[in-house]
Amino acid sequence: MATTGAPQLAQLNAEGMSVAVVVTEWNAGIVDKLRDRAVTAAGDAGAKVEVFSVAGALELPVVVQACAKRFDAVVALGCVIRGETAHFDYVCDSVTEGLTRVALDEEVPVGNGVLTVDNEQQALDRAGGKGAKEDKGAEAVAAALGAAKTLAQVRTFPLLARD
Repeated sequence: MATTGAPQLAQLNAEGMSVAVVVTEWNAGIVDKLRDRAVTAAGDAGAKVEVFSVAGALELPVVVQACAKRFDAVVALGCVIRGETAHFDYVCDSVTEGLTRVALDEEVPVGNGVLTVDNEQQALDRAGGKGAKEDKGAEAVAAALGAAKTLAQVRTFPLLARD
């Protein structure tokens, strides 16, 4: 867990923007906290929020991609806890690569709020809410909406002649 260097979550004005929050059903107690914090952060910023659910982390990229075609930003939330096999590594790598690919292919910011932890306590420390050390649901929304605002600015910037 990074304890220094994180940007401050400034009050973001996302009036008129829309964000999809896609959550997994695995580790629901943790993911519910992430979702609640993400929805609150998006609402506080003035964005319209819709929540969608998938079974597990491997299903996130395809639903995130569908949402990226309809929303200004998308946030993926889940929790993968290390087990006794290499399955953890395959799931985490696949999800991260899939979400990155969606963001690049669709040119829509995707906030990655999928916790990849060794145990449940690490997840609780990152899920936000009372006693948590971090607030990854809110951070994922802030990152995605902030990038969406920057992309909107870039897309309206006049083209400059290149040599």
